[in-house]
Amino acid sequence: METLRAVEQRVLWLATSVIDHANRVRPNPSGLKVGGHQASSASMTSIMTALWFHELRRQDRVSVKPHASPVLHAINYLLGELDEQHLTTLRSFGGLQSYPSRQKDPDPVDYSTGSVGIGATAPIWGALARRYVNGRFATGGSGRQYSLLGDAELDEGACWEAVLDPAVTDLGEIVWIIDFNRQSLDRVVPNISATRLQGMFDAAGWQVITVKYGRLLEELFARPGGDALRARIDAMTNPEYQRLLRCTAGQLRERLPGTGPESEQTARLLAGLDDETVVSLLRNLGGHDLGALIDAYSLIDDTRPTAVFAYTVKGHGLPTAGHPQNHSALLTGEQMQQLAARTGTDPDTPWTRFPPGSAEAGLCERAARRLSRQDPPPQQPPPLPRDFGRTPSGKGSTQQALGRALLDLTRQAPQAAGHVVTVCPDVASTTNLGGWLNKVGTWSPTQRRDWFADDAETILHWREQPGGQHIELGIAETNLVGLLGELGATWSRWGTPLLPIGVVYDPFVGRALEPWSFGMYAGGQSILVGTPSGVSLAPEGGAHQSVTTPSIGLEQPGCTAYEPAFALDTEWCLLAGLANLGKPDGHSTYLRLSTRPVDQTLAAVPTDPAARERRRRQSTAGGYLLRRHDNPSLTIAAMGAMITEALHAADRLDELGTGTDVVCITSPDLLFRALRARQGLHDGPDWILDQTFPHQRARPMVTVLDGHPHTLAFLAAIHHVPSRTLGVTGFGQSGNLHDVHHHHGIDTDSILTAALDLTLTTPAN
Repeated sequence: METLRAVEQRVLWLATSVIDHANRVRPNPSGLKVGGHQASSASMTSIMTALWFHELRRQDRVSVKPHASPVLHAINYLLGELDEQHLTTLRSFGGLQSYPSRQKDPDPVDYSTGSVGIGATAPIWGALARRYVNGRFATGGSGRQYSLLGDAELDEGACWEAVLDPAVTDLGEIVWIIDFNRQSLDRVVPNISATRLQGMFDAAGWQVITVKYGRLLEELFARPGGDALRARIDAMTNPEYQRLLRCTAGQLRERLPGTGPESEQTARLLAGLDDETVVSLLRNLGGHDLGALIDAYSLIDDTRPTAVFAYTVKGHGLPTAGHPQNHSALLTGEQMQQLAARTGTDPDTPWTRFPPGSAEAGLCERAARRLSRQDPPPQQPPPLPRDFGRTPSGKGSTQQALGRALLDLTRQAPQAAGHVVTVCPDVASTTNLGGWLNKVGTWSPTQRRDWFADDAETILHWREQPGGQHIELGIAETNLVGLLGELGATWSRWGTPLLPIGVVYDPFVGRALEPWSFGMYAGGQSILVGTPSGVSLAPEGGAHQSVTTPSIGLEQPGCTAYEPAFALDTEWCLLAGLANLGKPDGHSTYLRLSTRPVDQTLAAVPTDPAARERRRRQSTAGGYLLRRHDNPSLTIAAMGAMITEALHAADRLDELGTGTDVVCITSPDLLFRALRARQGLHDGPDWILDQTFPHQRARPMVTVLDGHPHTLAFLAAIHHVPSRTLGVTGFGQSGNLHDVHHHHGIDTDSILTAALDLTLTTPAN
């Protein structure tokens, strides 16, 4: 235990010094605050030391709270997983990141964190993804999934959405260790209640372990007057407790007994203690007692999720301990000298490791051997077709095309289809996944009986089994995309690539965006399908009509966004998206689909194989010239569900003598990248611009989509032509399709009017 305490003190020193160097030592010509979180790191030092140097096994994974990243780097340094040169690079360009990052940090990081609540829940979805991989491919291994989080992080709804999801109840490998320091960024939280929070975890079926007091306090509680001392501390408000942490021994002897009937007993107990003990007793919480922490870890039973409440003092071991404004406080040079003396280090050589042959070095070496792991090399995803060879006819929607394409995949590429996993929040039937679900079954850790299997009126069958390929969660989009991100990271965690597809109502993509974006930042590759979308879902009204999602798709890093108009475009774009999953250079895809029926013959798909392949390449690269006039005066660029109105407007304009080209946009995202590449602002091809918007056919342009008009406004910049941009800028209305489109100015008449205004207005006007 003494050796472990010495390691703990060295971890505290290193974590504090990493931040100190970034702020006080490293040159900072700009004068901008570098920052760091010495107090938040100190709060976690004991918890993490006991975990890494005693409890963890190589198969375990840990998500570290964002503000404790210097502690993680300090531990990795002592384990030999981080070179000394990196310790001076915190928050510098290309250096150690502000918060743990799987993709950007040079040392091992199991989960990227930084967005409060998202990193805490990621191990839940990582555990579910690992179980899925084990059930399907027997390659996921085992191990606990730890989350280290601050108590203020429990304010985030994402935490409770995850805790309460029925799919989480049986995940015994989940362990949350809560740094219960009762402080947030700005203040001491006055009304935070461990009892209430513990009851919420208990009600959700979690095991709850509390590590409140350390050995010193437990020993004092056993003395005469100890019961009174415990009762006084237990009843104390958080602000009063924190204020007492800043008191001298004399002040504590006066204030700590309080004014209750048992105050005299507490005073007598304190009178028998020396000043050093009086000052240290309130700091002697379970979250800083290595023995108490190890005992708590030994109680985890692995039969259900576990929440460990570890009481701590924010800034423990630092001069700023317990101060309500210590969140971003930095130690002075003099205080760093004092810390060095107390932790037995030399501030002139701050990065010195333990001497070879010492007990501490031996402990670090043993922990390094115990935790060393070689992640399996990523397997290549199964080959995927680029085209099923079918040409849809009749009327149909892009949402319907999604379900058909998944079934076609099971027939034409069964090996690839076996790696597909779909996820949705209780909307499988309403997003056209019913046929796929009936075909592949629903995933469950164990076989469950389908009590409606013999019911002739039941169309959607929930065959729950370990070999199923659909995961149904409760109605919480945050959970959906959290799981989606972890399913999309199995290629890097366990070497087994999955092809995950999440389906959510498009109006709620905004709700799901942050955790999905964070999943991509952490290396998760997936396809998110937003359907149904837009005001074309006319009878549903404004609550279910998405407006900003096309713009979101264009702007989201790590993702390619498509909004196809036709069923065949949907198939091609889906296959292109699947082909980009499960590999080191892969990326995610966002498909925005519609329930609006469209005449599929309007796609005018070429019958010649080479011409068809050319169309496919254009479709998956961003768009294609759908209708070519012999002598055009105008271009209409339309996306998604508005292609019908665009073609009808073009017919009427032709009759009025205004020859019109019609461009079908499938991905403004890819077209914008191509334009930036042409301007020298982006690496990538720009050939699609020449084929979709040939220079010789540059004409005034009308753009139209079922979404915000600025999404396509940049298209006019390709050839610097005059333009009118049509789209949806207000909340939707209930009604029939024509009335709703007319209300927003995206119907055929509105397109025609905009075109005439554009072509008949003289430059002077």
